[in-house]
Amino acid sequence: MNRRTLLFSTASLAALGAIGGAGYLLRARDEATTFEITRSDKDWRARLTPNQYAVLRQAGTEQQGSSPLLNETREGRYHCAGCDLAVYSSKHKYDSQTGWPSFTRSLANAIGTKPDYRVLQTLTEVHCRRCGGHFGHIFDDGPPPLGKRHCINGLALEFRAA
Repeated sequence: MNRRTLLFSTASLAALGAIGGAGYLLRARDEATTFEITRSDKDWRARLTPNQYAVLRQAGTEQQGSSPLLNETREGRYHCAGCDLAVYSSKHKYDSQTGWPSFTRSLANAIGTKPDYRVLQTLTEVHCRRCGGHFGHIFDDGPPPLGKRHCINGLALEFRAA
């Protein structure tokens, strides 16, 4: 390894560290947001299954294609598994062929969004506006007319038939 390669590698690692550090600080700031429903970590763990907790409280992602809600086609509403707020309607659900339940829009006053800096690109995270539970992300590759795809973890939702 020559000196130029060493300097470039060191500078690259420092830059990545700075980007990651900035993302951490921005996430910490966002996590300080207060919501209508707040619970202790112990209470969330008691109310949710371990997999729901990993998604809703730790912003995890369920395995692609694993959600029973992926093939749910009945009329009804999807509620936050953390606080029972109705967040999505079956009228706006569609098969995005991604392996996660997808919607073109949420119900009014049901969700919040924030930048997600966990990867090298900035994503739009979607969460419950009432309890802050992580649902998934919103992408700009959905069907017309809105062009949005709410890519949602099924573990974050509970379906209620009409």
